[in-house]
Amino acid sequence: MAHTQTENITDIDVSAEMRNSFLEYSYSVIYSRALPDARDGLKPVQRRILFQMDQMGLKPDRGHVKSSRVVGDVMGRLHPHGDVAIYDAMVRLAQDFSLRLPFVDGHGNFGSPDDGPAAPRYTEVRMAPAALAMTASLGEDVVDMVPNYDNTYLEPEVLPAAIPSLLVNGSSGIAVGMATNMAPHNLVEVIAGARFLLDNPDATLDELMRYIPGPDLPDGGKIVGLDGIRQAYSTGRGIFRTRATAHIENITPRKKGIIFTELPYLTGPEKIIEKIKDGVSSKKLQGISGVQNLTDRHHGTRLVVEVKNAFNPEAVLAALYQHTPLEESFGINNVALVGGQPKLMGLKEILAVFLQHRHSVTKRRCEYRLRKAQERLHLVEGLLIAIVDIDEVIAVIRSSEDSATAATRLMSVFDLSQAQADYILELRLRRLTKFSQIELESERNTLQETIDELLAILGSDDRMRQLISSELADVARQYGTPRRTILLEADAVAQTSKASPQKLKIADDPCQVILSATGKIARIVDGEPLRREGPRAAHDAIASVVHTTNLSEIGVVTTAGNLHRLNVIDVPAIPDTQHAPSLAAGTMLTELLLLAKNEKPLALVSLTHSESFLTLATSQGKIKRVVLDPPNKSQFEVITLIDNDYVVGAEVSRDTDVIVLVTSDAQLLRFDAQAVRPQGRSGQGIAGIRVGDNATVIALGVVPVNDLAGHVAVTIASSSDALPGTMPGSAKVTPLDRYPAKGRGTGGVRAQRFLRGEDVLSLAWIGQLPPRAVGADGKPIELPDVDERRDASGTALPDVVAAIG
Repeated sequence: MAHTQTENITDIDVSAEMRNSFLEYSYSVIYSRALPDARDGLKPVQRRILFQMDQMGLKPDRGHVKSSRVVGDVMGRLHPHGDVAIYDAMVRLAQDFSLRLPFVDGHGNFGSPDDGPAAPRYTEVRMAPAALAMTASLGEDVVDMVPNYDNTYLEPEVLPAAIPSLLVNGSSGIAVGMATNMAPHNLVEVIAGARFLLDNPDATLDELMRYIPGPDLPDGGKIVGLDGIRQAYSTGRGIFRTRATAHIENITPRKKGIIFTELPYLTGPEKIIEKIKDGVSSKKLQGISGVQNLTDRHHGTRLVVEVKNAFNPEAVLAALYQHTPLEESFGINNVALVGGQPKLMGLKEILAVFLQHRHSVTKRRCEYRLRKAQERLHLVEGLLIAIVDIDEVIAVIRSSEDSATAATRLMSVFDLSQAQADYILELRLRRLTKFSQIELESERNTLQETIDELLAILGSDDRMRQLISSELADVARQYGTPRRTILLEADAVAQTSKASPQKLKIADDPCQVILSATGKIARIVDGEPLRREGPRAAHDAIASVVHTTNLSEIGVVTTAGNLHRLNVIDVPAIPDTQHAPSLAAGTMLTELLLLAKNEKPLALVSLTHSESFLTLATSQGKIKRVVLDPPNKSQFEVITLIDNDYVVGAEVSRDTDVIVLVTSDAQLLRFDAQAVRPQGRSGQGIAGIRVGDNATVIALGVVPVNDLAGHVAVTIASSSDALPGTMPGSAKVTPLDRYPAKGRGTGGVRAQRFLRGEDVLSLAWIGQLPPRAVGADGKPIELPDVDERRDASGTALPDVVAAIG
């Protein structure tokens, strides 16, 4: 006989079923996955990870274990979801760029803002020190324990959480119909604000913001504009801007770069580099010649953006902030679970919930410890009663038929409780000594003090608040770190730039390029004429000055008879403070030019003078004037030198000028510049001064014929036997018009009479008053007063002169 199966069809309302199912799903996502609890600041998966690691004994002083093992235990015992989700949550707990105070100590590749972590089979974990403060006192009945998903284990409903993690580490999550996005803060500041609120429950937001002025992001950077932060602290929602930390420096002697050392929150350098390249391709970003990521574990973040010459680095930086993630907005949405319900909270409400939780934890811990201390005291008192008459106790036990009878008789004879009688029956004989009695009496006294202290705390709200406050202070002292993020008010620079945008390219304004006597070069950006008294207030002395413009080229004449082209924009700019530039801020000219061995720079010349000639003097007495018609080469010869000869001086001259040469044997010759006919660049020059045996030309000067009285000849005598730079010697400063003119190619007249031990001029200089002498370190050395006598001896110097300018 065939059995027929009866069908049972139930009609349901589809809309009602969908509504109920969606509500159940929404509640599950909100409560069990996406939103943190306002008390401990953790989502369920994070709480379960820390609890399970605590149960596994993975303390900071223990070794790391495979991440897969922790993930497996969490998934099997507590969290009925996928292992990928659990591992992702654990990775974030270990990332110091995601959390301000990581709770997991990870060993291995836990990722970066640009890249994900390695698989859990390759990484290892243990609890970070701060995690101990989150799980402390779990075994003291401080929080409710609830069944896990299959009722086989118990897990904490919330962690004790001595750290206000919701504010310190922030949180982010997307639920159904709502989301949360909370910024990290500084632990020391948050606890300071919480302690203030604990003592002053009616504190205003302004008072709390004195302690908690704003977020403190893990990667540092800057927060620009505090109005959005205040709004978020007041209402629970607000927006602020995070900006990378940058400075401008010379990455090579010729090129400036923008160096980023701190990036916006959760923004990696590779993402920024990609956006910069897109901006350059789309012409939104200009003036960028390259970008390098030099970030490493040892030196931290270092993102280098190379700026093209002739572009203003500040303007390039402003464009980078505008068009790349180097400046990002962060939207605060302080939504967390309070009493199982999602709630939007301001700063004071978040702190209040945390303090209420800490009050509950501290009270339950005190009650637990009081209960345990009272139970132990009860047993100790019973044991002390038994030890006083231990022989009778033993007799009672030996005469009893079983343990139940013995316990009953002990309770009757010695007036003990059931717990005391059972404890005495379980007692080991070695405790029945005189010394044990002393220990028990000491323990009884200690327990009584502990009980009195706990009763006092539980009976006084002030004592309870003091305990909570002191414990929070200990946490801040143990785990706190200095603030990393700089807080800035409304960005005045950005507002100004919107009204009057910075020029991207540097204007071709007039400027001066200065070569110092010790070989440093610098550019004065204001272009005003340099005052003669200016260099006296500055470090070093001026050897050569060229008036030009920012985007021009100048020439550098060297001892090898070469002229090197140099872009003015490559020369470091220095401020001209009251026309006394600090030449120490310049750079060595040899760092800007590729010079041959033993080739030294002598002078700067403009490449645009058409009415003047470049005048060169060599050590063997040659003089040459050459028309500056520079070829299109980076360097070229301006004189052909014979063997062992070299250029000692170079200046620009006109036909109306006077040329002055000084030799090492103290001869000075001046003659008219028009006596030297101009030559081409390949010419060797003509005879300038007759040089004696073992003597060389050491100085060249070009002086306007009508200004001889305003120029001086500075000569410094020394000994040819002395090592260079060891003998100060003697110096003489004499007006140039005291020396008579002679014909070109003659021997000149004596410029200084040698003292005993002197036989050579080590240095000479022709120039305008006042002369300035410096040592090898650029510090000034006092020269003697002007001596009107042409053929006089010098005055002893206090130190060795390295250069005159």
